[in-house]
Amino acid sequence: MINSRDIEYLVTPARVRVKEFLAKADAEGIDLLVTSTYRDDEAQAALYAQGRTTKGRIVTNARPGESWHNWRCAVDVVPMRYGKPVWSTSGPDAKLWNRIGAIGESCGLEWAGRWTTFREYAHFQYTGGLTIAQLQAGETIA
Repeated sequence: MINSRDIEYLVTPARVRVKEFLAKADAEGIDLLVTSTYRDDEAQAALYAQGRTTKGRIVTNARPGESWHNWRCAVDVVPMRYGKPVWSTSGPDAKLWNRIGAIGESCGLEWAGRWTTFREYAHFQYTGGLTIAQLQAGETIA
């Protein structure tokens, strides 16, 4: 089972944007910890089971092969404050997450913090204008 934090696992167009994103955040004094990049189908299945057939809360609606992480095009991050992750997205932490989202978007990444359903502040992806169905059909991100 692979659930990597290594940005080198990402496809080149995504990796280039993620590196820029991390550098821009760092330049603003925002320390981001990468918590996930590439996930294989087994790791995705385990995440999908969470809150359904295993303990925990539901953290994804993507089955194996339906996540941008499976296609090496997504990164999850969390800001660190005094060495501890900032998972809260409300109150004063909302401003921090919105800044992180804006930085990611400025680098050409889609920020799931703007999604209207299943909002996920930690998730950023590069789709190259493609859909998961197109990737499943054999198209590749250039």
